[in-house]
Amino acid sequence: MDPNSQQSGNMEEVKIFDPSILPPCLDQIDLAYSDSDVLSENHCVNEDHRMPSDPEGLLDSADPTSEESNQPQEPSSTDMQKLDIDDDRPLCAGGSETDSGKASEDSALVDNGQDDSSEFVVTVLARGKMEEQGMGMKGASSPLCDTPLGPPSHRNEDVTAESWRQHRKHVFVLSEAGKPIYSRYGSEEALSSTMGVMMALVSFVQSGDNIIRSVYSDEHTVVFMQRGPLVLVSVSSSRQSEQQLRNELLYVYNQIVSMLTQASITRIFEHKKNYDLRRLLAGSEKILDGLLDLVDSDPSLLLCAVHCLPLASSLRDSLSQILQKAITPNLVFSILIAKNQLLTIVQEKMVIDDARLEPADLHLLLNLIGASSAFQAGEIWTPICLPSFNPDCYFYAYISYLDPPECTVCLVLLSTDKEAFYSVAECKRKIEEAMQAQNALNAISKAHSYSVSQVGVSDLRHFMYKPFDVPDNHRQLTQFTSPEMEAPYGSEEEQTRLLDLYRDMHSRIHSTSRPLKLIYHVAERETLLAWVTSKFELYTCFSPLVTKTCAINAITKLLRWIKKEEDRLFIRYPPKYSTTPNPSKSSRDGH
Repeated sequence: MDPNSQQSGNMEEVKIFDPSILPPCLDQIDLAYSDSDVLSENHCVNEDHRMPSDPEGLLDSADPTSEESNQPQEPSSTDMQKLDIDDDRPLCAGGSETDSGKASEDSALVDNGQDDSSEFVVTVLARGKMEEQGMGMKGASSPLCDTPLGPPSHRNEDVTAESWRQHRKHVFVLSEAGKPIYSRYGSEEALSSTMGVMMALVSFVQSGDNIIRSVYSDEHTVVFMQRGPLVLVSVSSSRQSEQQLRNELLYVYNQIVSMLTQASITRIFEHKKNYDLRRLLAGSEKILDGLLDLVDSDPSLLLCAVHCLPLASSLRDSLSQILQKAITPNLVFSILIAKNQLLTIVQEKMVIDDARLEPADLHLLLNLIGASSAFQAGEIWTPICLPSFNPDCYFYAYISYLDPPECTVCLVLLSTDKEAFYSVAECKRKIEEAMQAQNALNAISKAHSYSVSQVGVSDLRHFMYKPFDVPDNHRQLTQFTSPEMEAPYGSEEEQTRLLDLYRDMHSRIHSTSRPLKLIYHVAERETLLAWVTSKFELYTCFSPLVTKTCAINAITKLLRWIKKEEDRLFIRYPPKYSTTPNPSKSSRDGH
């Protein structure tokens, strides 16, 4: 649709805004490098020494150095136009390069296709009110950098201090050449020697035709994971298993892939092995920080399942029907989120036949949305890769909150067509009108997580339940339910302690060497019982004096309650819709 043809309503207010409100790797970029020196239109791509005596030595080798300064770009704010980046500018708005050769090199490194010959420019749009708030104004600072929604960044922490070494868990990302890419605590520059030691360990073991997986000491577990040209390392003093730490590293890797795609990362390092990937990821540290905070506090990532907001089945069905009717060609997923929990999701029929949306991809999407208040300011159109679905291609996400200024209900529409902003925005308008007509937002605002007391089982303090016996399970989005954490788990410290107990039970249930089906564990302050069957996976927490027999009887009552409430707790029958996608823009194959 021609932008100049827009007549009235919200569409008149759509303007280009300062791309620095998003991580630069999600910014508009000219993709100029390919074997044939042509540019791509299609978003889809098919491409396939001695070790220290203990892992603590990894934390002793930090050598702080000065940090590089980054200056923000000043993009054009011309209304209703694409943002083209000149060849002598860097890809990332989060930093500027004085060397135009480096900027050209960045342009040449990231490419998302080979066959089509037109330009690929990601356009990010928002309502005009963003300019009123200073987000579209020249010189406006990035809310991603200035308006953190989570705890303060540890980017400037002194890596020689004892407090740095005492962190419960460190995560490092580096390239095969030993170039630092990310560190959860402290700056990457200050940790360059530490990461050099890590890469030396990896290389030393590889020289003997082996792969280093983990190193153990009395107090720390060090887990290594290599994915293509990236090496990820977790140094943990928690009681988590190696597999759990490895899964967390996989989340970090996939979050990076969600911003750049796996194919682009591979091509970058094939072209230049010592490339500094921070030049493309500058400004996205808060996204990775937020992900690791989620990993520590949200059991949905441990269970690899999505937490649905409890909702009357009639209201959930009504919302699903609204999404089902607002469709446009190449729209493949319509997702409604409230209070960081899933309300409903509607999928295009052909996508369901091909593959399902994995919980991990939805977790990454939710984390991206929660990383910056910029998403609350208007309509956002941005590329996003879903690594579990296809790590080598972009979808295009339309993100808009439906209840400003509270911003608790978020609509996400995923398309395979980068030019579909206006048609997808029209879908949002229809959804908004239908929800207003049914007073749905008011009903959603009254929906809350439930208390464990509503279950009516004495001595039950908390539980996590993941069903397997759901209709059409192999195509369903894996879900789980859990009540709010209440006394005695009201404090952050107590919640962390309970989650640690759950993690320990989870690792024993899913042990690769000796998996268990039923665990009854008496801890110092509570009693826990974990149980996995062909129909469900369940973790329960009781008061400390509950016997095994009483716990099993209580679980029987709990299962009856869940069965009675399942239509309110879960999306049982996710609706589908049918569009007529452009055959050249397949959501899966990229042909």
